[in-house]
Parts: sequence; structure tokens; C-alpha cells
Amino acid sequence: MKRHLSTLAAAAALAALAACGSSSDSTDSTPKTSVTDLAAGVYAVSIGDTASPVEGKYYAAADGSRLVVFNNSSQQASQVFSRAAGASWLAIPATGGDSAVTLNNNVSLTSKTLAVADYARSYTLRLSGGTAAAFTIGSGGDITAGSTACKVSGKVTAGTLPNTLALALTTSGCGDLPAQSSGVLLVDSDYAPATFRLLTYSGSALVDLWAYAE
Repeated sequence: MKRHLSTLAAAAALAALAACGSSSDSTDSTPKTSVTDLAAGVYAVSIGDTASPVEGKYYAAADGSRLVVFNNSSQQASQVFSRAAGASWLAIPATGGDSAVTLNNNVSLTSKTLAVADYARSYTLRLSGGTAAAFTIGSGGDITAGSTACKVSGKVTAGTLPNTLALALTTSGCGDLPAQSSGVLLVDSDYAPATFRLLTYSGSALVDLWAYAE
């Protein structure tokens, strides 16, 4: 995901996902989302205009759970599609109506099951505005805040999706970051020099934090 996309192209492609409009069924006004289903694994994917595609990563587990992440030109998550095992697709933030996400391309990538203990060490998060937050992940997955003003704590546990760990995050003194959110810790060689990113959802808001090993 190192290739930077134009903000205009990304916005246009993601806005098109809502083009299906609202459901005409007056008995169920809940927006419905569908995404091209891929076999278990990790993929580089794209949507939108083939001349100016919006690229993302697609994570698929054998139990049917899925996560698709599209970035904006600043390499921050701008649209996420998530599906728990046995559940329906969820768009974060909501697209405003029914949406059908059709992938233009998909390329299979290396996938693996992550072990919590492999990420036990100290890290620093770079926050918007130039501030930072220090924290440590223990061998059991506990996230302990460091000495910075922004306090980040929580827990990482074994993840269902490949290349991820499950994440529960708590913050205080961190500006507009939500006090409580949950999501995933994502590992990808494309993130270097960052070690991983913490991607969480709180209501309709996305929190995307990149962590660097100390």
C-alpha cells in the first residue's frame, strides 16, 4: 500500500460505493453492504476506475470473517468493510445507503497466524499534530501506557483473521481519540519502518495509529 493515490480519485471511488441508493423495502431501512467474497488468505485489492484505482488489503479467515481496508492519499484508513463470522458486512463509516463493493483486481499475498508474544516490546505511536504516545506490549498481550501525556493501554489477543491480532484499546489525554475502541493490530511488510498499525472502530469513527518499535 505504499503507492499514494490522489485524494480526488480515492474520494470518487469510495463515494461510488453508495451509488446503489437506499433500500426500497420500507420494512427494513438498514443499509445493506456486499463485498466480493474471496477465499481465506490475504490479498492486495483495488476498486474504482481502472485508470486511477483505489487500492487496499483484504483479510479473509476460514470461518467467514473478513476485513477490507482502503487508504486515502495520506495512507490512513478511509473506508473499512468488516464481516464477523455468520454476520452481514458492515461499512465503517457507513456509506449512507446500500452498497455493492466489486473488486477490480485481487492478488494473493503471504499470510500467517500472528503470535502475541512476538510483539512484546516497547513502541511509540505517531499522532496527528506531531505528538507521540509510548506504550509497551507484554508477552501476555497487555498494553501498558508509557510516560507520555497521551496514555494508550488495552489488550491484544490471538486474531481470527490472518496477519492480525484482536485489539481492545483505551486512551486518555489523546485529543480526539475515543476513550474506548476495538479492532485489530495489522502487520504488513508494506508498513516499514512502522512495525504495525492499530486499526479500531468506535461507532462510525475509524482510528488508525501506526506504531514504531523502540
